[in-house]
Amino acid sequence: MNEIEVKIKFLENNTEKKPPFYATKGSAGMDLTACIDEDIVLKPLERKLIPTGIAIKLPSEDYGAFLFARSGLATKKGITLSNCVGVVDSDYTGEIKVGLINLSNEDYILTKGERIAQMVILPVAQAKFTVVDELETTERGSGGFGSTGAF
Repeated sequence: MNEIEVKIKFLENNTEKKPPFYATKGSAGMDLTACIDEDIVLKPLERKLIPTGIAIKLPSEDYGAFLFARSGLATKKGITLSNCVGVVDSDYTGEIKVGLINLSNEDYILTKGERIAQMVILPVAQAKFTVVDELETTERGSGGFGSTGAF
């Protein structure tokens, strides 16, 4: 697996000073944890911004950090990201915070140090748009939702 250097800063609210971590050798995402002093209750359909107590500096504008839901937390408890995928741009060096939403019918208690999201570092490219009158023909063409077969 490729490795890149990502600088990390532990913020004042982070007393544990544990960096994000990969749960297994083959993990694509590293776990982010809740950096909170006391439990937070997420009521059904409630959204809250949860601090992680860290800031990062990506090695260049060729990379972005992307925050995803933890699959077990989302499927078993209904706790997922309120914006589906969080994007940490290469030039953002402030605290990483995770917007969570409770999609279940029950209160969820979020505890200090709980794994709340996963962060994946990915290469990115900025698009340069070229205006054209026609686009090349493809097999799919303008066929949209469900046009390639049954779900």
